[in-house]
Amino acid sequence: MGDLVHSNGIRPEPNETGIEIGECESCVAKKTGSLAYLTWEELGVAVSSSEWSARKNERKSLLVGVSGYAKPGEIVAVMGPSGCGKSTLLDSLAGRLASNTMYCGRVLINGRKQRLNYGTMAYMTQEQVLTWTLTVKEAVYYSAELQLPKLMPKFEKRERADRTMREMGLQDCANTRIGGWGFKGLSGGQKRRVSICLELLTRPKLLLLDEPTSGLDSAASYYVMKQIAKLTRQYHMTVLAAIHQPSSQVFGLFSNLCLLSLGKTIYFGPTSAANQFFAANGFPCPDLQSPADHYLITINIDFDEDIVSGEIPSEQVINALAESYKSSEIYMEVQSEIATICGEKGDIIQREGSLQVNVITQCLVLSQRSFINMYRDLGYYWLRLTIYIGLGFALGTLFFQIGSGFGSINARVSMIMYVSSFLTILAIGGFPSLVEEIKVFQWERLNGHYGVGSFVISHAISSMPYLLVISLIPGAISYSIMGLQREPRLFIYFALVLFVSMLLVESLMMIVAAIVPNFLMGIITGAGIQGLMILGAGFFRLPNELPHVFWKYPMYYISFHRYALQGLYKNEFEGLKFPEYSGGPPTIDGGMILKSVLHIEMRYSKWIDLGILFGMVVAYRITLFCTIKIIERVTPILKDSPLSSAFEN
Repeated sequence: MGDLVHSNGIRPEPNETGIEIGECESCVAKKTGSLAYLTWEELGVAVSSSEWSARKNERKSLLVGVSGYAKPGEIVAVMGPSGCGKSTLLDSLAGRLASNTMYCGRVLINGRKQRLNYGTMAYMTQEQVLTWTLTVKEAVYYSAELQLPKLMPKFEKRERADRTMREMGLQDCANTRIGGWGFKGLSGGQKRRVSICLELLTRPKLLLLDEPTSGLDSAASYYVMKQIAKLTRQYHMTVLAAIHQPSSQVFGLFSNLCLLSLGKTIYFGPTSAANQFFAANGFPCPDLQSPADHYLITINIDFDEDIVSGEIPSEQVINALAESYKSSEIYMEVQSEIATICGEKGDIIQREGSLQVNVITQCLVLSQRSFINMYRDLGYYWLRLTIYIGLGFALGTLFFQIGSGFGSINARVSMIMYVSSFLTILAIGGFPSLVEEIKVFQWERLNGHYGVGSFVISHAISSMPYLLVISLIPGAISYSIMGLQREPRLFIYFALVLFVSMLLVESLMMIVAAIVPNFLMGIITGAGIQGLMILGAGFFRLPNELPHVFWKYPMYYISFHRYALQGLYKNEFEGLKFPEYSGGPPTIDGGMILKSVLHIEMRYSKWIDLGILFGMVVAYRITLFCTIKIIERVTPILKDSPLSSAFEN
């Protein structure tokens, strides 16, 4: 692998949802049609972690010199024991290797360097990422509206969705919710079929399936794979499927077999010739035993400590088979076939982005789907609403009929501080639901279903009604019980500040979820950020007394709690007069308290504070958009880091 040139390596770009592949210099002829002929040559992948990178030249190899090809209308089965490199091979072909991997080799589509974009490649990973609150029919319908061409009528999209569900045997559970945490829905096998169904909607030119039969019984596995084989031939798709343990019937559906162990190619070639290869090397398949089971048993090293004395160690068997394959006629035929495919310069598979539904349609579909998800997920907003109503009553009774005496000044300040900071910080409770939505977005984004802007806008639209309800109902309860100023315009301002603060916290936690997709770490991070903002808002230390370094510049000016606090102070104190002492005449003006006691900036009105908060909502959403884009662009750069070049030395 050391003689491979890194510039010919894979350069995945997740934001383009495709793979970039090396150029074959000997390409001369031209294929007809826009089918995907996939080849990979001497592909090597290694991982560097703290354990292996302690010494510079040590690393763990996941794939070593793997070569093969896949043709339209055929299914290539990628088999091997756990940890052999099946998923790594598919990740390499799809351009989705982790950032700590180093790789070399050459992957070609029709002998050309090109990316597979929207509608041309689909990859079903082992992890099933589905919106668990939707029914099967809803999930497939929404996916069809997002994926299928914009010129296709809606009823045709529905027909395609219904037909694909029938093909995957999902018609009986079409109205069943997918299910997730706290709700029992589909079985694991049914969820797997839903995932496959979503990928088959567009009839992609290249389809990668990682463990498509996992969780299915033998009969379901056969019928699902039989249907995939039928669609593969019918639509001339190029399909690679990593299979864990296929039955004899399923095994017979594959055209070619790629057998891996210890990251090495044990065999690549026609499925029918694999038995002869093993028999020629002294490992014939016993009668009445499944060939697939025999191959996996032969090349498994996980139970070497249990071998009987006198038996050959599995690692020695694997090395012998790998060497035998390298010198076999089958290997020469594979190399010849790869050269032939590369030698016939095929069509560039055109980008089909123009066929995607427009941004407006994407936003409408995503907003509707997200709204339904929020409505059905009790932990998203409904639990928060219940807690906020309880806190509204608690806040109201604590400051019951606050009055206008001298002692009410401190009570009003404390109440406003609680509302503007500690009440809004509780919005982080919806973080787990935000993470699930981000996961669905990232999975669909990798397959090119829609853009980042559509997701950011649609989530903001769908969340606004719920946040408005959360602001109005608890706000009205606490406001009325506390006996604050009764003018409707003052309550409207109070509710608007609470609403915008909720929007800001929601946007902030979306940014955190995009960067830190771990429940515990994300909640801690979000709470920590808001804790710093609250400290710098000008309550615990007055604005004129804040240390200039960090707390005044920049924390005081970037903390949205400052503007919420100032706006609510002005809303409540302006126009009020308080007695200098209990029972005395009204000599203290609310404006004087704002300026002299609370150090509030009075050069502009409370509506400017509210306008700044709305501007910050827009800024946070733009930051979310940029954060996702940066993550997508930085990931390939990390993969091209010096670690990768070190792998070639």
